[in-house]
Amino acid sequence: MTTPYARLQARFSRLAALGEAGAVLGWDASAMMPRGGGAARGEQLAALAGLSHEMLTAPEVADDLAQAQAEEGWEEANLALMRRAHLRATALPTALVEATALANSACEKVWREAKAASDFARVQPFLAEVLRLQRETAHALAAATGLSPYDALMDGFQRGVTAAEVEPVFDAYALWLRDALPRAEEIQARRGEPVPLDGPFPVEAQRAMCRRLSLRLGLEADHSRLDESLHPFCGGTPTDVRITTFYSSDDPAKALLGVLHETGHALYERGLPPAFARQPVGEAAGMAAHESQSLIVEMQACRSDAFLRFLAGEMTAAYGARPAHDPANLARLWRRVARGFIRVDADEMTYPAHVILRFRLERAMIEGRLEVADLPTAWAEGLRGLLGIAPPDDARGCLQDIHWHDGAFGYFPSYTLGAMAAAQLMKAARAAVPGMDDALGQGDMAPLLGWLRANVHAHGARLGFQDLLRAATGKGLDPADFTAHLGHRYLDAP
Repeated sequence: MTTPYARLQARFSRLAALGEAGAVLGWDASAMMPRGGGAARGEQLAALAGLSHEMLTAPEVADDLAQAQAEEGWEEANLALMRRAHLRATALPTALVEATALANSACEKVWREAKAASDFARVQPFLAEVLRLQRETAHALAAATGLSPYDALMDGFQRGVTAAEVEPVFDAYALWLRDALPRAEEIQARRGEPVPLDGPFPVEAQRAMCRRLSLRLGLEADHSRLDESLHPFCGGTPTDVRITTFYSSDDPAKALLGVLHETGHALYERGLPPAFARQPVGEAAGMAAHESQSLIVEMQACRSDAFLRFLAGEMTAAYGARPAHDPANLARLWRRVARGFIRVDADEMTYPAHVILRFRLERAMIEGRLEVADLPTAWAEGLRGLLGIAPPDDARGCLQDIHWHDGAFGYFPSYTLGAMAAAQLMKAARAAVPGMDDALGQGDMAPLLGWLRANVHAHGARLGFQDLLRAATGKGLDPADFTAHLGHRYLDAP
């Protein structure tokens, strides 16, 4: 006779398989699916979401959770995460889950058209419906968990982190940036303009280089794909990782840096503990933890002086010898601060300002202090307050991101929490692994990846965000490590 815990393990393994099917369908919708398949795909994803919700909220799950006993350690943590998942699921009616999936899918498809036309009015009613359902979801989760509505949504992306914790960290960074950004701009101006990359750069050559580098960083060819999409992302499953990017023949950095970033996500998925595959405890520790892994690869490692020396040789091999490929010039190009409108193009110093803006706006929307119709104006005012600029159109304003149009409210704080954690983890890794920068100079990510495998990836979701950082670095999140990193890279130079 199986035990209650064993029955729960079997059920959650099946739930994970359904989630993996949805992930591959979602990847396909962004990377492969023809436009005419959108409506049917929305129904497919909604059906999977409904089926998963019914499996998780079935009466026998509550009975097994009440009776289950687990050994101390991984099993105990797994059972706690099962109970958390069940609590959040039973707070939501299946009809609401399916309606949300349908609304998200419909809005995301219209968003693509609205963004291309820079026409917020086209997607406004669809986003209003998404927001209505997200508010309903947030209040239902809040009632079950005891969190505020917005915190309940945040908790779905990164458990254990609240707006009350994030707000002072973000406010302090905004104040730091107000002084640091002009100083960085002044130092940058004294250095002079970098030599621009001289195109065109054939897309096939870019694609080959991007794939080659993702494999060099440690991503296995038989467990991954590289494709194209409007918005770069990492999807799929831990054994079938799908990363995407987009190519510009004028600027190879867009694709290359995007692939390095998404490879960091993919390496985390590949490093999760296989002994607990398809169990809650075997998943990633949350989206802030996930962002720390993409950013420690892209920003901390691959934009370091050491790795840029290696990358200069790769650029020359792919596109021929050019003055722009000098490592110091690549550093000036790819570590250049600029007050821009687009989050995904932002440098690491101004990027948090884009996240802070979205955190403030989405929180206001969920709390009913901001309506969708007022979003473009609020966006412009908020960006002006943070960076002193305002977007000239909707495409470079509130239409630029997919997240809200796909129902991901509460996600954005994870980006900057992840950037701060990445700086903290890299500091600890450098202290623990002698010669890491020498290895990076040879394009060898193995020493860093080995440290991450042992100190981050192998823990799965057994530890929350703060406990994961404490285990790896000896302390919880310390934003000072991030500002120290930025200060060294952008403010200490002559």
